[in-house]
Amino acid sequence: MHPLFIYNVVPKLPAELEPMREMVYNLWWTWEPEARKLFRHLDVELWDRTNHNPLRMLQLSRQHRLEEVAQDDDFLRDLDAVYNKYKAYLARQDTYGKLRQESCSIAYFSAEFGFHESVPNYSGGLGILAGDHCKSASDLNLNFRAVGLLYRHGYFRQQINKEGWQETVALNQNFHHLPLVEVRVDDKPLMVDVDLPGRKVFAKVWQLAIGRITLYLLDTDIQENNSEDRLITAQLYGGDLEMRIRQEIVLGMGGSRALRAMGIVPDVHHMNEGHAAFLSLELIARAVQEKKLDYYTALQLVASGNIFTTHTPVPAGNDAFSRELMERYFWEFPGKAGISFDEFFRMGQMSDNPADAFSMTILALRTSRHSNGVSALHGQVSRGLWEGVWAGVPRDEVPITSITNGIHTKTWMAPEFSDMYDKYLGDWEENLMDHEFWRGVIDIPDEALWDTHQTLKSRLIDFVRARIRAQRERLGESMESIRKANLLLDPEVLTVGFARRFATYKRGTLLFSDLARLRRILSNKDQPVQFIFSGKSHPKDDGGKRFIQEVYKISREPEFEHRIVFVEDYDIYVGRRLTQGVDLWLNNPLRPLEASGTSGMKLPPNGGLNLSVLDGWWCEGYNGKNGWAIGAEIKDPLDPNLKPEFQSEVDSASLFHILETQVIPLYYAKPDGRLPIAWLQLMRESIRSVTPVFNTHRMVKEYNERLYEPAALKHRELAEDNCAKAGEVSKWKRSIRHDWPQVRISDVHLASEGQLSVTVGEKLGVTARVHLGDIDPKFVQVQAYFGEASNSSIAKASIANLDDCKKAEHGDYIYHGEISATESGAYGLNVRVIPVNPVLTQAHELRLITWAR
Repeated sequence: MHPLFIYNVVPKLPAELEPMREMVYNLWWTWEPEARKLFRHLDVELWDRTNHNPLRMLQLSRQHRLEEVAQDDDFLRDLDAVYNKYKAYLARQDTYGKLRQESCSIAYFSAEFGFHESVPNYSGGLGILAGDHCKSASDLNLNFRAVGLLYRHGYFRQQINKEGWQETVALNQNFHHLPLVEVRVDDKPLMVDVDLPGRKVFAKVWQLAIGRITLYLLDTDIQENNSEDRLITAQLYGGDLEMRIRQEIVLGMGGSRALRAMGIVPDVHHMNEGHAAFLSLELIARAVQEKKLDYYTALQLVASGNIFTTHTPVPAGNDAFSRELMERYFWEFPGKAGISFDEFFRMGQMSDNPADAFSMTILALRTSRHSNGVSALHGQVSRGLWEGVWAGVPRDEVPITSITNGIHTKTWMAPEFSDMYDKYLGDWEENLMDHEFWRGVIDIPDEALWDTHQTLKSRLIDFVRARIRAQRERLGESMESIRKANLLLDPEVLTVGFARRFATYKRGTLLFSDLARLRRILSNKDQPVQFIFSGKSHPKDDGGKRFIQEVYKISREPEFEHRIVFVEDYDIYVGRRLTQGVDLWLNNPLRPLEASGTSGMKLPPNGGLNLSVLDGWWCEGYNGKNGWAIGAEIKDPLDPNLKPEFQSEVDSASLFHILETQVIPLYYAKPDGRLPIAWLQLMRESIRSVTPVFNTHRMVKEYNERLYEPAALKHRELAEDNCAKAGEVSKWKRSIRHDWPQVRISDVHLASEGQLSVTVGEKLGVTARVHLGDIDPKFVQVQAYFGEASNSSIAKASIANLDDCKKAEHGDYIYHGEISATESGAYGLNVRVIPVNPVLTQAHELRLITWAR
């Protein structure tokens, strides 16, 4: 009989279990092992079926099971302990954020956030990093809000078909199954609107509690919008460039309006990648219209409080929009801001070439006084990529700093390792960043360290077998093939993991560049090795899909079948299982294309080691005793002669050589027949050297002390007295820009007792005649720029101010100073003039510099 109606019956939660309802609406439980253990105990099968979603579990639990545990004294005791821990966490006052003298309000914008597999609002590393950033902001108790979009279809689920080709399975999320709460203002659901060509688009605002902080998510899939606009928040990184510009308008401009509607006025805005850069335009237009500032004064005010983090080390990976598209979507903005469209469009261009597209990264750089890359090497690469925004400024002085990424350690550390550290070292959470504390790993007995790791490896292998078995059942394979899944891998064998986004530059198939050599390694019965692969490719990246297909096909060949596997549908859960269970993590991207990479950071807290090229974070993490480096370090990461084919040839040879001569023999060197003593020493060094450094607590503290707090102070300074200081800065900058074409250096002399040759330890006098025209000398700095002479350029440069100034005739000034000769060799020297003012945040904020010719 066909039903007339479909209706849902939800269980009634017994009063004894009410604390669970409160906790499931705060993602604190995602990094609290005791909370997850409690939810899992409620119903193991349902825990797995709901993808570890405790809210959905409460919605689906059988009434009799809830009543049963409500009478279970042990369960209630555990519930009481977890709930008390949760309440104590929220109430704690002796936190880093509460004890800071200079607190500030932070708004953090990101296109994706990855907290847990049950909240699929992320695609990969950028989202995971954003999620870990939020968790540490909560743990540190910063005044922090996050803003993003809520995607109805998330990213996608991955299935691998019989041919090894990636197939995309769309998600269709019911937001009421997620721990989301609609934001209400004046007892009505909060909606904000943004202007798109010929219409307004509305977005509903949801909130998600992340410990002590809140994430606000915008959703356009509501009846107030037409069918086309409801799709704006349908899928993360879906659609064409037109869909992308709509998403980024909703994120940046809509997100800023949502905060304002809730009465939230941040001191600083942090853009995690360029996707949210349109928020700068929103803030500028608001300052012009409401504070009655001119455009350039508004720009000073807004930029002082903006922070921009770039994650992409290649220009092509940064969003850019054509002039036609920008004219269609932003034709009204220049009029509101009081500038021409050409002036506006140049905000997103490297040069004045009208053919250049409008780059979101360049917009973010031009409207932020603080910018950073996500590792020391990536900072260097970013300064080279974007030096054209600061034309004439030496690459090393381009104002893009670096703050190296980290991981939220408690999220990624296995509970078994957490318990072990607490037992042998003490309270590791309170001492996470204490280097001396982590030296205590030498006190962990070999047996305890090895047995804990082996337990996790066995759990990983059971997990992989179950995943492969389910995949083969879905594909309709034979019973024999399905049974063979139970024989895959061996917990006593050296296990190497490779899991990440399958972009071609990450070279997921480098291991297969010499199949004969790989075959010899895998067929060694005395010292075997096994590899576990996982990862998704963007739906439009056929090159990445072909890499996945190659890995999958090789994994199904009889000679490799039991030693190589590919686990489909890579997500946070698969990532946790892998990083907690493998012995060794393989990372071999083309350098310098890995901005940071955080997957390898998750191994050391779990006793794992890294085998990686020297790119991203590993350049800082590798110390020669805590893992291995593939290939040699690259001196100039932007060297145009760095050919991918040559890199791959060298790195492939290095990878196999390290495996054959170092990794494999060391793992199987067991003097007592059971414990690999030398390997255990590397495990300890990996834990000791990486864990206290490469974590998001250290990272967020760096952001707070180096960027957030200084930006907040400057923003408050410029905003005082109806933005009087911002007006002064703007007026001064206009004056300097107007007069700067007059600046020239007409004569430079060097003197050291009449010679151009000096001895180490002596001083070399430098004199320059500089024409300043109408510019007051107090607003310029004349500098000697000197360093090793190399290929008609100056390398390893130093700067010395020429502070002795005497006025000459006709607007000229004579500047004199001395430089020290500290080392022998051939040196080059030039003289330059830059504008200076104590109110500037960046040394090259005006992007003006004049060199002697």
